[in-house]
Amino acid sequence: MKSSKLPVGAFVRIDKPQLQAIVDQLQQCGYRTVGPQLADAAVVYDDFSTLDQLPIGYLDEQDGGYYRVRPSPDAGYFDYVVGPHSLKRYVFPSHETLLECRLAEGRWQLETPPAEAVPLAVIGVRSCDLYALEMLDCVFLSGPYADPNYEARRRNLFLVAVNCRRAAATCFCHSMQTGPAVHAGYDLALTELADRFVVAVGTERGGQVLAHCDWGPCTTEEISQSQEQSENLRQAMQARPRAARRAAADAGSTRPRGRSLDTTEIRDLLLNNLEHERWAIVGQRCLACGNCTMVCPTCFCNDIAEVSDLLGEQVRRERRWASCFTAEHSYMNSGTVRKSTTARYRQWLTHKLASWIDQFGTSGCTGCGRCITWCPVGIDLTEEVAAIRGAES
Repeated sequence: MKSSKLPVGAFVRIDKPQLQAIVDQLQQCGYRTVGPQLADAAVVYDDFSTLDQLPIGYLDEQDGGYYRVRPSPDAGYFDYVVGPHSLKRYVFPSHETLLECRLAEGRWQLETPPAEAVPLAVIGVRSCDLYALEMLDCVFLSGPYADPNYEARRRNLFLVAVNCRRAAATCFCHSMQTGPAVHAGYDLALTELADRFVVAVGTERGGQVLAHCDWGPCTTEEISQSQEQSENLRQAMQARPRAARRAAADAGSTRPRGRSLDTTEIRDLLLNNLEHERWAIVGQRCLACGNCTMVCPTCFCNDIAEVSDLLGEQVRRERRWASCFTAEHSYMNSGTVRKSTTARYRQWLTHKLASWIDQFGTSGCTGCGRCITWCPVGIDLTEEVAAIRGAES
């Protein structure tokens, strides 16, 4: 069925191969298309043009400090969960030149490079990352000084989201009210059923792109099935930690699968326990490698550096990702403020879950679980908060 444009809020169904028509239409509209792919034994975002580049038929296994991808004959198009990449790298790149200075005929010439605002379409975005993007919008777009480079990239972003029908052991989006169902912030949202997708239209441009597919109207049953799928997963995630603890105890294991985070008055809990002994315990394990901040979809700390050529005739002012786990991050003229790994971990966790609320009115965590998966020693923030809460109670 064809139409020039589908209305915002419409639900239609497409056969799974018709996802290729969406990709083709996006490319015809000038978008660079990016989606999940299997590379370096992980599911990452990269450029793609055909569906056979997607890791269809693969699942990921995640736990504290553990990540594996394996084939599964029963896996669908998007049954893997989040990998190390998020939308952050596309709107807030790890390296960016802010100013270029050239010495010509004894005078310095200054030039501000234009933002790389090539229209970008990302396929396979999850709800936790849509919420993370909303948080980055608060950082870079709210207030009196909006970041023009971020704004240009954000304006040219087309998002094809996916409702999760599977959760990794490190996922706790249900605790943060950020998933697993997609609610807002998308152009198109896919719910994968057995042999088709139910597609929700989120924006006018999403309806224009979708209109170029061979689509059909959804039945009431298909809409209900798509909504129940996410709700069933949410309920399963809520029940999972309790059941996992029982199963782990029966098996003699101390590491149950499945996470949750009690966010009740979490700001006051952490800020009132800055000298808790638990900080020192986790500080002994932490390597201060910064992995958690690199994979976190909301961490936005950055550093500005002047990079000169050997002759001193060209200088670039670069913005780079930074981490509060490095000694340089808190360096002042009197020296490094946070001298210990314990102090740096405490700064990261209390900012993410407590003082972020003072800054932006919401937690800085979306429950994606990346910081747990990609921590080399498996430090688990849900475990650390529970330990502090348990000791206080």
